[in-house]
Amino acid sequence: MSKERTTVEQRWVLALTSIGSVMVALDVLVVAAALTTIRQDLGATMEQLEWTVNAYSLSFAMLLMTAAALGDRLGRRSTFAAGLALFTLASVGCALATSVPLLIAARALQGAGAAVVMPLAMGLLGAAFPPERRGWAIGIFSGITGLAVLGGPMIGGAVTEGLAWQWIFWINVPVGLLAIPLVLRRIPESRGAARRLDPRGATLITLAVLGLVWGVVRGAAAGWSSLEVVGSFVVGALLLCGFLAWEKRAEQPMVPLSFFRNRAFSAGNAAGFFLSAALFSAVFFVAQFMQAVLASGPLKAGLQLLPWTATLFVVAPIAGRLVDRIGERPLVVTGLLLNAIGMAWIGLVADPGVHYGALVAPMVVAGCGVSMAMPAAQSAGTGSLPRESVGIASGIYGMMRQLGGAVGVAILAAVFATNGGYGSAALFSAGFTRAMVVCGVLSLAGAAAGAGIARRRTEPPFVPAPAVVDSLVQEVG
Repeated sequence: MSKERTTVEQRWVLALTSIGSVMVALDVLVVAAALTTIRQDLGATMEQLEWTVNAYSLSFAMLLMTAAALGDRLGRRSTFAAGLALFTLASVGCALATSVPLLIAARALQGAGAAVVMPLAMGLLGAAFPPERRGWAIGIFSGITGLAVLGGPMIGGAVTEGLAWQWIFWINVPVGLLAIPLVLRRIPESRGAARRLDPRGATLITLAVLGLVWGVVRGAAAGWSSLEVVGSFVVGALLLCGFLAWEKRAEQPMVPLSFFRNRAFSAGNAAGFFLSAALFSAVFFVAQFMQAVLASGPLKAGLQLLPWTATLFVVAPIAGRLVDRIGERPLVVTGLLLNAIGMAWIGLVADPGVHYGALVAPMVVAGCGVSMAMPAAQSAGTGSLPRESVGIASGIYGMMRQLGGAVGVAILAAVFATNGGYGSAALFSAGFTRAMVVCGVLSLAGAAAGAGIARRRTEPPFVPAPAVVDSLVQEVG
């Protein structure tokens, strides 16, 4: 096969995994534009509204690694299809919910489906594309995924204004019903290294993530020094230590700790954590700034983010090609530095009298930066290990991204609440300005982590010598 062409089978894999990724990514933030309508329709309290967002992210982060391990063992294609089915069913539950508790439960189920879809999508891509084309494929995949994340508020606003809030969930149903049979027919089955399941490891990491994320999302409401939050962090940390101790001595561990001796893998995951912390928190607050300070409606606010989203769609595929040529480190470091500049720039100009035009240039700078860093960090985090390990590597990277998003939103929310509020445009602007500065700091931390990615070797990744492959298979198997 030519290095510059893709087969029909590969195009189907790229298209169908991207469709699954879009469904999952949209539902990260699509609900944000509909929260006011949901509150009025279902009589929700502020804390209940918060959990309509947090329940999704919490179950998503909790189950990613377990889902990746199951996919490697049971088959990535069939597990990916099952994840799409669960996500589609949960979307029906969200649309039919007549009370906030039912909506929160359905959102948690959606997150479980998303936890299956995302790592298996990356695993299927890694199995379908050879090393010299994998960066390009990840660039396309990441650009579409990033566009879906940033387009969530715009689509949610348009659907809520034009139809009803329930339709932000109904739109998943026909897409899922069409995609599932195509996945089973068009994508070849693939598996990771043959390993026994590790139920003890899966239980420990799931409960550890639950404890840590619970502490993050409850910190602002319950108080960072409260028994609930401190206890959650302590229990989560102890369970994480227990997980590491178990994995170190388990005969067939769920996550071989030797992975983390790979410099690119560890640094790529750290960079991905801070990238998502900056990206998710920025989208959350910039969309609100458009409404609170510029007096835009939900749909108009989403449209005003287009300079940001358009750069992601255009630049990420180009960055994916550059990954194959120059390696991940220059793109991660440069991209996150640009994002830090863009966020700080927005913070400097975001006063109550600002005109929208003053925000366009910094949004373009930040968008280009994220577009450069996203595929490169993902390639380092999942592409630095042998092909048979890409599934579990994707699960680890995906969990780090979800944790980063939850942590970023929590940190910026705490900064915003300390320095501003929703009482007026001036009050909102005061909190927003400081939050954007902190967002820039998170990006700088990601750039520092990206500097630890090893230089790209002259030989392509994922294709070590046969003896090395055999030893790695034995080690992880």
